[in-house]
Amino acid sequence: MTDQPYSNEVALRIGLAVRHLPSVTLPDFIEALHSFLGDHIDEQALNKITVTNLKFAFRQSVDIDGDEDREDFSTATIAGFKEAVRILWGETHDEEIPPIAAYQAGDMPGSVRVAVASNVGEELDGHFGSSLRFLIYQVSSSEIRLIEVRSTLDADLANEKIVARVQLILDCAVLYTMSIGGPAAARVTKSKIHVMAVPQGGPARDALLKLQEVLHKKPPPWLAKLLTT
Repeated sequence: MTDQPYSNEVALRIGLAVRHLPSVTLPDFIEALHSFLGDHIDEQALNKITVTNLKFAFRQSVDIDGDEDREDFSTATIAGFKEAVRILWGETHDEEIPPIAAYQAGDMPGSVRVAVASNVGEELDGHFGSSLRFLIYQVSSSEIRLIEVRSTLDADLANEKIVARVQLILDCAVLYTMSIGGPAAARVTKSKIHVMAVPQGGPARDALLKLQEVLHKKPPPWLAKLLTT
C-alpha cells in the first residue's frame, strides 16, 4: 500500500473534480478545500462542500483567472463548480472505481505485478505523466487479479512529479501506459520496470490477457526473471 495523506477515495474525488475546472490548478484546488474544511479532509468533510462554499473558498485562497476584483465567476466556471461538487460528494463516479480483490504475498505463484495508467474504470486510457491513477494487478498464467487502485494526486503535488509517480509503482515489474516521455521512460526502466506502450489504449484486461498468453507459453528471459515464486 502507498502512504498518502488522503484516502484513495478522497484522492480520487479530488482528482476527478478538479478536471471540471480547467482554469484551476490542482494545488490551488487543494488549498481552497483546506481553507474551508481545515487540515483534515475525509469523505465526510467533502460531503459538506456546496457550490457557495467552494466559490467562497476560492475567493479567500486563490485568484481565479488573475482578476482579484472580479465579482462573479464565468458561467462555465460555475457549471464546473457544480459538477466538481457533485463529484466531491461521491455522486457521479461510483462506476469508475473497479472492485478490488484480496491478495496476500504468495497467493499467486508464477505471477507478476503490473501497473496500468488509467483514468476511468478498468480502462488503459492514461498517459504515465498525467493519469489519474494506477491500477495494480497481479497476473499469472491462470488469473488476473486487481489488487489495488493508487491515486496519483500526491505525486502531482510533489516537486518532482515523475519521481513521485515512479515511486508509486516501484513494486511493479511491468507498466502499461498509452504513452510516456523519454526522460520518464528512462527513469522507469532504470527502476527495473518494463514499459509496455499501448497507444490505442482499451480495456486493461484485454492488454493483460495478452500478457497471460505469454505466461502460458515460455516467457522471454526478462519476464521469466520477474515471476514471483
